[in-house]
Amino acid sequence: MKLLPKLIVIFAFFLSISPIKAQFSLPQIDFFWGQGCSHCAQEEIFLGQLQTDYPDLVINRYEIHDPVNNQSLKEIGKKLKADISGVPFTVIGDKYFSGFLSNDTTGSQIKQTLGLDSSSSDQINLPLFGTIQIKDFSLPLLTFVIALLDGFNPCAMWTLLFLIGLLLGLKNRRRMWILGLAFIVSSALVYFLFLTAWLNLFLFIGFISWVKIIIALIALASGTYYLKDFFTNKDASCKVTGGQKKQKVFARLKAITQKEQFIFALIGIILLAFVVNLVELICSAGLPAIYTQILALTNLPSWQYYLYLIFYILIFMLDDLIIFFIAMTTLKAVGLNSKYSRFSQLIGGILMLLIGLLLIFKPEFLMFG
Repeated sequence: MKLLPKLIVIFAFFLSISPIKAQFSLPQIDFFWGQGCSHCAQEEIFLGQLQTDYPDLVINRYEIHDPVNNQSLKEIGKKLKADISGVPFTVIGDKYFSGFLSNDTTGSQIKQTLGLDSSSSDQINLPLFGTIQIKDFSLPLLTFVIALLDGFNPCAMWTLLFLIGLLLGLKNRRRMWILGLAFIVSSALVYFLFLTAWLNLFLFIGFISWVKIIIALIALASGTYYLKDFFTNKDASCKVTGGQKKQKVFARLKAITQKEQFIFALIGIILLAFVVNLVELICSAGLPAIYTQILALTNLPSWQYYLYLIFYILIFMLDDLIIFFIAMTTLKAVGLNSKYSRFSQLIGGILMLLIGLLLIFKPEFLMFG
């Protein structure tokens, strides 16, 4: 009976969630283009059709070889803190779009910004929180799911588990904590640099359609491999870092942790973490590449890209941190059962197959924000 009042409150809360129809007036578009630019010509066709469909829409067109227009573009770029090195460059209020991929991708984003896409008006009214855009939750949720699945990679866990076993044999608790955290932080830094490299590569060449197709094929191949591994690799062991490679790393870890000079042990742990994680990236290159491609398709300020990468790393390292803190607190070695790694392979495989198909047939579904 004690659950009844709580259920009533929860039910009343969901009843209070009411859809809101977005009301808007069309803002004007500032379209900067250049002679001989094929993507500019493609966007011009799109904007022309948009203006035919919505006669009240105002589109200001600026050819950048005109000195006055070029100066205006520089001023807008400075104001929005945007990279204006390429055209087409489209501005709608405080939003901007660099390049034009297709009507279904960049065009869809422009329509959503204008409030012409029905999906952009998907709002709910939450008590205490006010009006919330449902779509704004998509990218954080996707980041959380992919990073969590990536973190259960068996290749990313075996070294930490062995290190914990060695640290528990030390008498100095302070040394245990510092060496363990140094390994985890160094591993996180390697992965962050790896994600940053992928992201900047896709931001640089992200408007080339064949890049999207290649990533889609990688997603489909990775998804197929994950599902195959789920059914064939029953113990969820890592095939890249196995056998003799593990024994060499184990020997080095043991030698490092037993060094009398703490500073040498610390430096050794950091260097080994970098080396081991660079090798382990072979295991986990698929999910980060796919995620950063999706992130590059999203029109965000630069600082938000890196904020998402930091969030990804925090979720990715979550299982490592939990296992480490439990072990250091209880002084008992803990680990994840292989069934959790196998489950992540199943979910990850399905997710990558879905993302691969969306990148090919409906890439606009992966353009958030």
